[in-house]
Amino acid sequence: MKVLQLITSTRTFFETQVETLEDRGVECTTLAVPGTYAPDEPRSVSDYLKYAPKVLRESIDDYDVVHANYGLVGPFALAQPRRPVVVTFWGTDLMSDMTWLRSLSRQSARLADEVVLPSKAMAPEVPTDYAHVPFGVDTEQFRPIPREEAKERVGWPQDETVALFPYETTRPEKDFDRARRLVEQADADVTLRPVSGVDYAEMPYYMNASDLLLLTSTRESGPMTVKEAAACNLPVVSTDVGFVRDVVGDVAHCHVSDADPDLVRGIEQVAAPDVRSDGRWSDELVSHDEMADRLLSVYDAALA
Repeated sequence: MKVLQLITSTRTFFETQVETLEDRGVECTTLAVPGTYAPDEPRSVSDYLKYAPKVLRESIDDYDVVHANYGLVGPFALAQPRRPVVVTFWGTDLMSDMTWLRSLSRQSARLADEVVLPSKAMAPEVPTDYAHVPFGVDTEQFRPIPREEAKERVGWPQDETVALFPYETTRPEKDFDRARRLVEQADADVTLRPVSGVDYAEMPYYMNASDLLLLTSTRESGPMTVKEAAACNLPVVSTDVGFVRDVVGDVAHCHVSDADPDLVRGIEQVAAPDVRSDGRWSDELVSHDEMADRLLSVYDAALA
């Protein structure tokens, strides 16, 4: 099978998705929107105007399926008339603050042959049937590691209770100020440690060296870090964004709420010695292989 993958910008979970599909014998070609992207510098209209003919030229090749990954590239997949179209939504498209992007994504859902959602929480936003395909997690990489070993690896004091904030503190949608305020209000001796820019392979050690993952985001398309924390059995205290509730809503020692008092209580309850979650049992924690199996079923349905 040959699949043309359309994206705006690459993500680690997307790259893993492609690698896993290729391990199953699927030949993937990825075509990204030209130009560079940053949250404060989105691509220009001219970048997308250049993208349209590239997609049309590429789709003439002998592909079986065109897979649009993100609502913004859905229309480009649908513009080619030859191949069935699968659209995967990432969350910030269907649930965007921008009305035009929400409308564009929903229209793409109506016209696509198959729709994929990584979270059931997004279901009310799509006007059609969908396949539920959670983003896969490498549960061999993200796994429980003895706390003492992990703390030694990252260089943190053994007797420190840590709330891990896994983002840059300057990103406004992550709301680091709120995280700091919640920790200050908690009746517990907790150190808030922001971690970003470290080697991805080291993140399991930072998670296992921590006592809880603290998320105070105002909006999220995921976030994948919650699944990775669940795979490490790290308790999560988070605002109710993205697929957080799907992943850890029923997991022991995890707290999901938009109310500050609830989040403070959550910090206090899990900031105790040897408190770990049972996140590895979450139904939303699927392996990369299972994710690939589900996507192959979607491709087969589109071809049918």
